[in-house]
Amino acid sequence: MPDDTSESPATRPATSSAPEIGSLDPTALAFGIGTYVIWGFFPLYFHALTPAGPVEVIVHRAVWGLAFCLLTLAILHRLPSLWATMRNPEILWRLSLAGVLIVINWSVYVYAVQSGHTVDAALGYFINPLVTVALGLIVLHEKITSAQKVAVGLGAFAVIVLVIGLGRLPWVSLTLALTFAFYSLVKKKVALQVPPLEGMAVETAAVAPFLLLYYGWLAINGHTSFQALARGESSIPWGWHLLLLVGSGFLTMIPLIMFARSAQGLPLGVMGLIQYVAPIMQLIIGLLVFHEQMEPARWIGTAIVWVALLVLSADWVLQARRSRKILQTRDAATD
Repeated sequence: MPDDTSESPATRPATSSAPEIGSLDPTALAFGIGTYVIWGFFPLYFHALTPAGPVEVIVHRAVWGLAFCLLTLAILHRLPSLWATMRNPEILWRLSLAGVLIVINWSVYVYAVQSGHTVDAALGYFINPLVTVALGLIVLHEKITSAQKVAVGLGAFAVIVLVIGLGRLPWVSLTLALTFAFYSLVKKKVALQVPPLEGMAVETAAVAPFLLLYYGWLAINGHTSFQALARGESSIPWGWHLLLLVGSGFLTMIPLIMFARSAQGLPLGVMGLIQYVAPIMQLIIGLLVFHEQMEPARWIGTAIVWVALLVLSADWVLQARRSRKILQTRDAATD
């Protein structure tokens, strides 16, 4: 899922600057679908990174992702913009906190994929838009529509069904939904001040030293994946394993660039609808490729969440149409 969006497209209000529904930019649509398809295939990629554990994967993802950001910023002559961002104390601490939240999110996601909980991860990203709306109401005191209240209520009911049916908290799903929602909340106030690439560079730079310290501890104790390969605990070629770990950093950043391009040419409603491509693909991969089990409670809980998302998406489309009619009326009046 997206790692550097400040809020879920399906939950943002329509603005006059957004492209109109029905006037789709084919290139932007291709970039948008491509972005979510890449994110949808992430479980296959992260599953292939074993014997690297979840946090070791995140070390490589953050470090190589930071290298990609810095290289790209240097090529685009935007390093001065990065330094200016880092000299702003308020932006720096917000992005640092965002970095901590996204590392938790990444780590739990990779853990879920590698431990046979891909379907729980998919459910977490289905729940995320509902949590984002709830945080907007509770923390930011934003006004939400009756339909959005119904959607949030259904999401809460789905969690209750899961807890009762499974006999435990679906902690993977809830952690992913909550960390990304709080990440979005933290990023909300700086999203318009900091471009995505600079923001991602600061976030990863803030957490990279701590991740590298952890990697040093792994190395000292002989627990890195490369040491496991040297002991013959896996038949994966050393060079191929390194290439995949380096690639995890690049795969973090490339979809973000594609996402930024798609967001420029697509209505928010379309962005809100296609964002579900990724968790749907993850759910299918979990069921058909990894052969994970879906207890009846999971099916029921997931179905309730889907109903909530349909309500949320329909509400957005109605709001977008009303906004468009208002703009058209204003334009006609000025003419």
